[in-house]
Amino acid sequence: MFQNFASSELNWLPEIGIGYYPVKEAPYDKKYFERYQAMKNTEIGLALNKARVDLVAKYTDKDVLDIGIGSGAFVESIDNAKGFDINPFAVEWLVENHRFKHPLRGANSMTFWDSLEHIHDPREYLNNAKEYVFISCPIFKDCEHLLGSKHKRYDEHCWYFTEEGLIIFMWAFGFKCLEVNAMETEIGREDIKTFVFKRV
Repeated sequence: MFQNFASSELNWLPEIGIGYYPVKEAPYDKKYFERYQAMKNTEIGLALNKARVDLVAKYTDKDVLDIGIGSGAFVESIDNAKGFDINPFAVEWLVENHRFKHPLRGANSMTFWDSLEHIHDPREYLNNAKEYVFISCPIFKDCEHLLGSKHKRYDEHCWYFTEEGLIIFMWAFGFKCLEVNAMETEIGREDIKTFVFKRV
């Protein structure tokens, strides 16, 4: 799959609803981390975190590894949660709070709140999720929808999915879809859906 997405332009496969853009540079620095920290206690930020915590609790109470921690609010909200990030300032925060864990060590569950679409090759992560994967990300009707969306972020987002496309993508990693909801759109975000996957 990854070798087929080798060009320097957006690749969109309409038959399966998956697109890829080879992001070359990403803005994961102190300013990026501080922007998420500033949103942590806003009305939407608090509501999103509660919805995410409640969704995970509905399925599991085992160890959770949050990939791409944003502000760190989700990791802080679950006693047994750890986190992993590529932003050195987020990593520093995780280490200081004794919450850092590398995905190669595995976890019962992994969460990707606005992060899967940023990861060029997620195999290292998904292959080490033992039971559940929770994902929130932009979902597009088709390529035309993507091209007109504020979520077309060629400086950050590698992957673009329709609902069916993400389900196909995760099936390739050995996960079936248990739930799809629009809880984050209902809270106030645009074109975001949330998925629960279980290893088969």
